[in-house]
Amino acid sequence: MKLLVLQHATVEHPGIFRSFLEEDGHSYDAVELDKGEALPPLDGYDGLWVMGGPMDVWQEDQHPWLRDEKAFIREAVEGRGLPFLGLCLGHQLLAEALGGTVGPSDTPEIGVMDVQLTEDGASGVILDGLPERFRTLQWHSAEVKQMPTGATCLATSPDCVVQAMKWGPRAYSAQFHIEVESDTVANWVAIPEYKSALEGAMGDGAAERLAGDVSAQMTSFNAMAERLYINWMQTSAQA
Repeated sequence: MKLLVLQHATVEHPGIFRSFLEEDGHSYDAVELDKGEALPPLDGYDGLWVMGGPMDVWQEDQHPWLRDEKAFIREAVEGRGLPFLGLCLGHQLLAEALGGTVGPSDTPEIGVMDVQLTEDGASGVILDGLPERFRTLQWHSAEVKQMPTGATCLATSPDCVVQAMKWGPRAYSAQFHIEVESDTVANWVAIPEYKSALEGAMGDGAAERLAGDVSAQMTSFNAMAERLYINWMQTSAQA
C-alpha cells in the first residue's frame, strides 16, 4: 500500500506504525500542513492517515489550511471511500469533516488513563484483540461533542464519551494515542502548547513522571498498536 499521512507537527508522526509499515513493505508520503506544504491529489494513494497536532479544529483564522484539510478529508472518506485512520486531532478532524462537532473538553485528559470498549467496539474488527478496558496515553483538551450522522462510537472514558469512532466501512479514528514510542513524551513536551497543558494537569516534574508512566506501559502500548495496525490493514482491504 501507499499511504498519505497528514501531519501538523514534525514530531507528531505515525510513531511505532512506521516500523510496521516498513516491515510489511508499505510506504507513505508525509505532508506537513503546519509548514505550508500543499495537499497533493488523492489519486495513487491507498489510504489516508491524519495525525495529531497542537492546534484546535476551530482555529481556522490562525491556521487557514484547516479549512482545506477538512474538505480534503471529506472528499477522501465520503467522496472516495478511501481507508482512513485519524488519531487525536485527526479523530476530531474526521468528525468535523463529516458534519459532527468538536469543542473544548469539560475535563481535559492528560496522562496514562483507562479507555473502555463499547459493545460496538468489542464486537467490531478494528479493536479486535484489545482488552475490554486498557491503559493508553491521553493528551488532549478538546473532544468530539457530537459524532457525524452514521458514525458509531467504539470506545469511551468517563471524561470523553467518544474515544474511538467508525464511519462507513473503512474510516476509523481514536482520541487516544496508541502510536507512542520511547521518545514520544520528550518530543511532544517540546511543543509549547503540549508542555503548558501537561504541567497544568500534572504540576512540576510532569514530563518526567509522564515519561515514566508511558515507559512502564510501553510493551502493552506497542502490542496494542500492532494489533490495531493489523486490524486496520484488514479493513482497508474490504470492498
